[in-house]
Amino acid sequence: MSESLTPPPSAPQTVPEANSYVPPKWRTEPRFPDGPAPDPAGSHHERRIRSFQPRRSRVTTGQGEALRRLWGTWGLDIDGHEVIDLKALFDGLPVVLEIGFGMGEATAQMAAADPGTGILAVDVHTPGQGNLLALAERSGLTNIRVANGDAIILLREMLAPGSLAGMRVYFPDPWPKARHHKRRLIQPEFLTLAASRLAPGAVLHCATDWEPYAEQMLEVLTAHPDFENTRPDGGFAPRPDFRPLTRFEGQGLDKGHLVHDLLFRRSEN
Repeated sequence: MSESLTPPPSAPQTVPEANSYVPPKWRTEPRFPDGPAPDPAGSHHERRIRSFQPRRSRVTTGQGEALRRLWGTWGLDIDGHEVIDLKALFDGLPVVLEIGFGMGEATAQMAAADPGTGILAVDVHTPGQGNLLALAERSGLTNIRVANGDAIILLREMLAPGSLAGMRVYFPDPWPKARHHKRRLIQPEFLTLAASRLAPGAVLHCATDWEPYAEQMLEVLTAHPDFENTRPDGGFAPRPDFRPLTRFEGQGLDKGHLVHDLLFRRSEN
């Protein structure tokens, strides 16, 4: 009697749950096993419109070597798991948070010019993280720490109230299209969170070369009860000497863009 030609039953297929999320491969596989995590807080940590867009670009040999050697000493992932002890992290220095530092040249210059202030520099751009670490090592700077991930999670879950001596947001993405304005970082909700982490009297310093965004920044900062303009006339401030002229800013100036600085102080009350 011939064997049955009926095929064996197939293995049951698993149907993914409706709310399941499979992160892209680039978010789960570290490019540098001892360096910054691809997605430190987890892609499913929360559903929120973000003001940044992670970019994949080439990491040079020098940047990659800096990430491998220095991340364990000067880098940290924003995973939202615990509150950072800034005094221990910066050996007791007052700490300024810089959100978005590009390739880090201006950050390194400010750290060198003010060694008595710690700079917690946060970004998601891997080449920039490696470049800033390399610059810090080359210049012997010990007052820089590089944070990888979402600044909102850092502020909300990993920094204590009143722990920051200042905050810098230089040339954030302007999201120029009207339908994308909701992605802009400087919004009333962000300012409320920022104010809760700034010490009374600490300064929030913003700069942008996108004039419509500058006008929005001035409007929302002026209207916020926790901030007051350092300018008596209530307008924009001249570029302070401590903010270096960045390569990005120079490109904007070459295109005829006007750069606007805003310096608002956290109210004492």
